[in-house]
Amino acid sequence: MKSKYKVVFFITILLVILSLSISTVNYYVSLESAQKHLKNQSLPLSLDNIYSDIQKHIIQPYLVSSMMANDTFLQDWLVNEEHNVNKISRYLENIKNKYHMFNAFLVSEKTKKYYTQNGFLEVLNKNKASNKWYYNFLSTEKKHEINLDFNKYLSNNLIMFINYKILDKDLNLIGVTGLALKISYIDDLLKKFRKKHNFIVTFYNSQGDVVLAEREITKEKNINEIVELKKYKDLILSKKSVLLEYSKGLEQYILNTKYIPELDLYLTVKANLEDFTYDVKKILFFNLFVSLLITFIIATIIYFIIKNYSNKLEFLSNNDALTNVSNRRDFEEKLNYHLNIFKRRKNDISLVFIDIDNFKDLNDKYGHEIGDRVLKRVAEILKSEIRKTDLLARWGGEEFIITLVDSNLESSKKITEKLRVLIQTDIKLKEIISQEISASFGLTLLEESDSLEKLIARADEAMYKAKDNGKNQVCIL
Repeated sequence: MKSKYKVVFFITILLVILSLSISTVNYYVSLESAQKHLKNQSLPLSLDNIYSDIQKHIIQPYLVSSMMANDTFLQDWLVNEEHNVNKISRYLENIKNKYHMFNAFLVSEKTKKYYTQNGFLEVLNKNKASNKWYYNFLSTEKKHEINLDFNKYLSNNLIMFINYKILDKDLNLIGVTGLALKISYIDDLLKKFRKKHNFIVTFYNSQGDVVLAEREITKEKNINEIVELKKYKDLILSKKSVLLEYSKGLEQYILNTKYIPELDLYLTVKANLEDFTYDVKKILFFNLFVSLLITFIIATIIYFIIKNYSNKLEFLSNNDALTNVSNRRDFEEKLNYHLNIFKRRKNDISLVFIDIDNFKDLNDKYGHEIGDRVLKRVAEILKSEIRKTDLLARWGGEEFIITLVDSNLESSKKITEKLRVLIQTDIKLKEIISQEISASFGLTLLEESDSLEKLIARADEAMYKAKDNGKNQVCIL
């Protein structure tokens, strides 16, 4: 790899490493910040917001059921007016409509009759499977409960019943009342929590049974069925709020708990860290893309800058800055190559040494600027009359040298003579300077015994012989 490409390569690697390092550091800082914000702010705040919604949508029916159980109207009606079905129907309908419930109900302990806003529905029988909820409830010491059940008289859907015992002034059981909410309504509420807050909400009772959960994503019936949470059961089912972190496969979760005394249930709010770090990862990939794009642009700019300067340096190292033809070093390298070819092919190679006549006097009289213009024009004349396969160089000062490849002595003499005449008669040279410009030429043919130095020396000698013979002529040795 050339040194200029190595420079671009190493600069690109350094920029890539720098970009990756900065992006990675920013990612982990942002990731830690997002996790800390989730644990310390977002999750607790959302838990409070969810609890507020629970109070509005679930606890309110619970409190209304409690109010109904303690309502003296219901107590008096059960004791004295159960024959007046219209009266209780209007009461239950009023409760249902006022609080926007799915159903309001009442069961008389004395007659076992089941009433709703629509009137009398059935007489409960402990031998009927659909009526077991009532007898199971009576067998407990609890004054209230949440029960999930089907009722063929109300709906074909699963319904959440909030049951409350009604006691008379002597604390004797006289009935059960409460409200019913469609589980689909509760399910929609829990789904809203998930979609709005990215949290999964679940309610457990003291036995760890799943009382309320979004049915589409929660299939477990008890906390013991959730392997990752089973070991935290005692913490989750405690009345103290806790924050837990656990893993499930490659996914990381945070679980926040809260005891709801009004429902005697344990609320858990679960968050998948992936949902809250997704934006951080998007920013990481965006930063990486931008960084790599900028790195590519910078590397490209550096490459072309280095290439440009390298080409300039390479040109200056191989060419004469004034005349833009090859310099002495470059000419010798190329001529040496042709000498090696000559050893195999034995082709004709001629060398011409050129010196502008009286150039020193011209410089002294007209100045170096005019002298430089003369040199440049002479180089243009020489370059225009030789082939691309031939070699032309400024040897130094006012001296030029030409290698005519595959040109015998006779052809080379004709070319050299033509060049002499062109310089002497060039109109542009006459425009540059008023006096006549001429040059002396030394011509020689490469021989098998010649070395580079010997060949050049013989051409140089021929040129000086032309000078001695009166200048402005071609001399052959």
